[in-house]
Amino acid sequence: MADPNERDAKLIQYMSEAYGKERELEMALQVDIALTSKAPYKKRLKEHLKETKGHAKALDKRIKKLGGGGQTVPSLVGKATAIAKGPLHVVRGDGRQEKMLKNAKTQYTAEQEEISTYLALEVFATKVGDSETAKLARSIRKDEERMARFLEGQIRQLAGATAVDEVPARLRRSATKSKRPTATKRTATKKPATKAKAKTRTKTKR
Repeated sequence: MADPNERDAKLIQYMSEAYGKERELEMALQVDIALTSKAPYKKRLKEHLKETKGHAKALDKRIKKLGGGGQTVPSLVGKATAIAKGPLHVVRGDGRQEKMLKNAKTQYTAEQEEISTYLALEVFATKVGDSETAKLARSIRKDEERMARFLEGQIRQLAGATAVDEVPARLRRSATKSKRPTATKRTATKKPATKAKAKTRTKTKR
């Protein structure tokens, strides 16, 4: 097979980078699935792991079609990076909710990076006339956007659960009460207006 031309070589470069990120995410998801005890969250992570493996497979197939070789090197780099990050997912925080919260935040950041990667690939491929690669990038980007929306919801829930776990109820209640306006202040602002109306009525009678 002939060497790729300048256009295809650049497309292969971008897809190889995306492939490396997918393999990195694959390893990170496996670690997070093992650490996640919340059933709906765990289920969605497993679903996204399948999506991630599918993304890597589709990218590899497209790279080969454009004249690129197998993705052994990006795969090894992605795995090495994920393995290095793995222990960080295990030791984060003291409580179970806090660990899941921090992992969700890391996953959300990874999804945003992937979204930008596939958006750039889609636009580049469209600009250079490669509709097939652009279609693939758009399809994967939509999967990543759905996962990012899911993770945003999980971050909200887990942050609330962490607050309940880590902060005593008396402190949470006192903080809420301190923000509420008092009835005395509201009454005080109304009295001057009442007196002003009374003076107006007296002047009118005279």
